[in-house]
Amino acid sequence: MGHVTGDGTVGKALHVLDQVAAFGRPVRFSELLAQSDYPKPTLYRFVQTLTNQQMLAYDPERQTYAPGIRLVRLAHAAWEQSTLAPIARPHIDALSAAVGETVHLAQLDNAQVLYIDKRNAGKPVQMYSQAGKVGPAYCTGVGKVMLAFSDAEDVDRVIAQQSFHKFTGHTLTDADALREELADIRSNGYGFDREEHEPGIICIAMPILSEGGRVLGALSVTSTTNRTNLAGLEGYVPILRDTAEKIARDAQNWSFPDYETKEATGI
Repeated sequence: MGHVTGDGTVGKALHVLDQVAAFGRPVRFSELLAQSDYPKPTLYRFVQTLTNQQMLAYDPERQTYAPGIRLVRLAHAAWEQSTLAPIARPHIDALSAAVGETVHLAQLDNAQVLYIDKRNAGKPVQMYSQAGKVGPAYCTGVGKVMLAFSDAEDVDRVIAQQSFHKFTGHTLTDADALREELADIRSNGYGFDREEHEPGIICIAMPILSEGGRVLGALSVTSTTNRTNLAGLEGYVPILRDTAEKIARDAQNWSFPDYETKEATGI
């Protein structure tokens, strides 16, 4: 497992945190060591420091480590201050109630999709995505619409990092197919997930764009092939677009980080 060395001790400690979190369950030191590039004394020192700082929690009975309570506080602060989630909350509540389907709110996290909020309708869809999870950009509706409206340089960087793993028979499996899809999305203004990540799961997605056209995030309405089809989901385009515009307007009114403004003013 490779690690970034350019950020020194802090970067290495964060790499250990990522490693613990990736297990998705409490993990023993021996398991961490088996996957680590660090020598045992170095890894142990990082684990002990992170535990002392409450970034990791140690269970002495089971002799396992898990993400600590301090991370929970930091994650909550980040969710409140650095994502669209608090601003978008009333709008996705209203959207989910109006369409009676599951709604997702997402942002790009480097080359992946980060789901930052989710609303289950009366008939919730059992699927992979939950708030806080990351997913692939190339085969999710929200990922594709955010890519479609991103700068060409960012698109090239993100596409270069996609695995193009074939999750289903509908998954796009190469960069050329994805670029063709992104061109269609730019033309239409919205995109679909055609059972590309999970069998039976379909969605329609809409980008959330600033006045300057910068991608702030994306919204999707998700359903199943047992309940509807792509044509049925396409009927939600007007309410999806209206919701995306409302979120973008509120984001700018609340001074959600707008790098265009910062670059222009030098702040």
